[in-house]
This record gives sequence, C-alpha cells and structure tokens, in this order.
Amino acid sequence: MEEIVAQVDKFLAWLSGYLWGWPMVVLLLGTHLFFTIRLKFIQRYTGLAIKLSFRRDGQSEGDVSQFGALTTALAATIGTGNIVGVATAVSLGGPGAVLWCWLTGVFGIATKYAEALLGVKYRVKTASGTMLGGPMYALERGLGMKWLGVLFAIFTAIAAFGIGNMVQSNAIAKLTGRTFGLSPWASGAALTFVVGLVILGGIRWIARVCEGIVPFMAIFYVVGCVVILCTSLSSLPDTLWLILRSAFTGQAAAGGFAGASVSAVIRWGVARGLFSNESGLGSAPIVAAAAQTRNPVRQALVSSTGTFWDTVIVCALTGLVLVNTGVWNHPTAAGEAGVQLTREAFDSVHSLGPIVLTVGLLTFVFTTIIGWEYYGERAAEYLLGRAVIWPYRLAWVLAVLVGAVVSVPVVWNFADVANALMAIPNLIALLLLHKVIVAETERFLWSGHIEEEEARGSAAR
Repeated sequence: MEEIVAQVDKFLAWLSGYLWGWPMVVLLLGTHLFFTIRLKFIQRYTGLAIKLSFRRDGQSEGDVSQFGALTTALAATIGTGNIVGVATAVSLGGPGAVLWCWLTGVFGIATKYAEALLGVKYRVKTASGTMLGGPMYALERGLGMKWLGVLFAIFTAIAAFGIGNMVQSNAIAKLTGRTFGLSPWASGAALTFVVGLVILGGIRWIARVCEGIVPFMAIFYVVGCVVILCTSLSSLPDTLWLILRSAFTGQAAAGGFAGASVSAVIRWGVARGLFSNESGLGSAPIVAAAAQTRNPVRQALVSSTGTFWDTVIVCALTGLVLVNTGVWNHPTAAGEAGVQLTREAFDSVHSLGPIVLTVGLLTFVFTTIIGWEYYGERAAEYLLGRAVIWPYRLAWVLAVLVGAVVSVPVVWNFADVANALMAIPNLIALLLLHKVIVAETERFLWSGHIEEEEARGSAAR
C-alpha cells in the first residue's frame, strides 16, 4: 500500500510541476495585470469596497447578506494557505517567495473583482428561491460554452476535497499532535463531528457561523503577528531587504536551505499565493452569487476585499514572521515544510507564538472546511441536480477524517493539481468576457452611481 501511495504522490508531484510551470505563472499573473490595467487600477477603490462590505442590502434578492457572503468567502480563503502554504513557499523557494506571494495578492484584487462580478451577473434563481452562480454559469450563459462550465464544475467538486478539506484537516492533525499529543484519529474525529453539525444547515448556517468567527480569527492572528514582530524590530529592515533581494536574484544555499533559482522563487510564491487568496481560481464567485446585492459591481467590490485581507495583510505578516525568525535556513529546515516549519518559527520568537499559531490554525481550518463545502456542493448540484447535495455532504464529512490521517505530500500535490485545473477554465471565462466586466464597471462604478448611493445612504443615516 505504501508503495502505491508513493507512486501516486510521485505522479501528482510531476503533474503539479507541469501544470504550475511557466505557462500557468504567465497566464495567472498576466490575467491579474490585464484586469489591473483594463479596470484602471480597481485596487484604488479598496477603501470604498471595505465600507460596502459592512452595509446590508436587504431589499435585494439573495440568500445571505453581502457581509455574510464575504465572510464565507474569507472563511474558505483564509486557511492553511496563509500559514502552512507560505511556509511551504519559503522552504522551497526561499525568502523571496514571500514577495511574489504578496504581489499575487495585490494584483489579484482585480481578478477577484472581475470573477465576482460575473458570478452575480450570470447567477440564476431556482424554483425554491435560492441563488446559484459561479464560473460554470458564466461559461454557460455568457459564452454558450456549457461543456467548459461542466469541466469547471467537475474540477471544483473534486478540487474542494483537496484545497478545502483534506489539506486543512491534515494541517490541524499535525499541529494538535505535536502541541497536545492527540492522535490524528482523535483530532480528525472531533473536527469531523463539528463540521458535520454546521454544514447540515446549508449556506445560511454556514454564513452565520462565518460572520461570527471570521472577524475574530483574523483580528486575533493579525494582532498576534504584529506583537511577535515588535519583539524583534531591529532585524526587520534586514528581513525586508532579504525578501526583496532574493525575489529577483534567487537564493543561494544557506544552512539547511538547498538554494533556489529565480524561477523556483516565482513559481512557489505564485502557486502558494493563488492557494492562499484563490484569485483566478473561480471559487469565491460561487458564494458571491448568493449575496443580497442590487447590482453585480457592489458585490464584486466587496468580494475583492477578501484578497486584500487574505494576502496583502495576513500572508504578508506570516511571511515576515517566518523569515524574520531565520528558521528557514536552519540545518533541520531542509526537510521541513508546512506545519513543522511554521511551528518552529512561531515557537522560537515569543511565548505568544504557539498560542497565535494554534488558535489561528484551529479557526482558519474549521472555517475553510465549511466554506469550501458550499463551493463543492454547488458545483456538484450544477452537474447532477439537488439530489446530489446530501451524498456530497456525507462524502465531505468522511473526507475530513481521511485528510487527518493521510500523507502530507500526497494531499498538497493533489491540491496543487486540482487548483490548476479549476483556474484554467475560469481564466478563459474572465478573459473572453472582459468587455462585459468593463461595461458593468462603467455603468455602476465609473459613472459614480455607487458612490452617489453611498452618499445618499449616509445622509439618510
């Protein structure tokens, strides 16, 4: 059995390397840059977008509030990618990978905006009154390419078990095993039980739980990282210079670090950046389509803040903590990746470190699992109808337990492959429908329509 798993892992590693080669890096970053330019640097509206995310548009059609949709998307997005994923990027690409991960987030704001806009514009209302949307509907209704929508839905329904399920439960099983001495079966069983309770209630329960947990977990982790960095401020300038320099020159072998070329630095930074913020992946538009919003642009702006919080803030702080501690080039770090390297970094800086990491991962993992269940469920429903919902939920709950006890490399390589297969059809939809995205933005944002609405709303309040 071990030999079979090793062979599967070897194949997945090869396939992941092939899919995440330069063509994907160029396609992904190219799309981010294209929409940044085409939408006249939409990132400049981040302040307005944050303000809108706290508004409720209850008079509009939708299943959850704009904030509920955002926190559900953030729940699915802020996960091990922000902690373990960044550590993996640093362990394989060196400190410079932190900058590429961060840049993927900065420019990815434009792509997240674009895909959320299409998610709302092409959503459909079912006979039961719920809203369904996402890249599969944009491909079908916007481009008449249902076959590609079907492929996206297949990749999403399967990929969800990797990026949104097994990767997450595996990370928490490793952490609780080292921190509390719990067996993977024990932590996996506990997590499985709690996840099962939440997803039984569908999107409304999921959104309600996320609205309560996500703000707390994000604030706690950010404040914790800032406090940790303040304990070693003197070394921070050198850390920033190391990250900047090695992002464009590669990183020579140091201590236990084997060295990395510029291409490896970029590849791992971009791959983990996408894994973290999911811009271009096509997942967030699925829940954006459920939001109560009066036009596609409002929710698109709200959704774009997810990438800002996730990568521009949370991932950047994680990367700074990891590099600032210096554990990435310790002799033991050559074989370390993911949870182990992260744990060593947080353990080394302050007594607060282990608490921040443990609470952060526990909450991040739990919310990611319930958020991604909604994505996978909606993709499965697009393919097979409502009858598939309960079997999918059952399979999801079982996968949480499986992920807690399987090998880490297999899980991560599977997640990387699945991510790439999701991203390709979504990026095709975005690029082919860019004129629709620009036209909607012109109609509601550049015309000043949304800002006028906000001004009238503020005056009324």
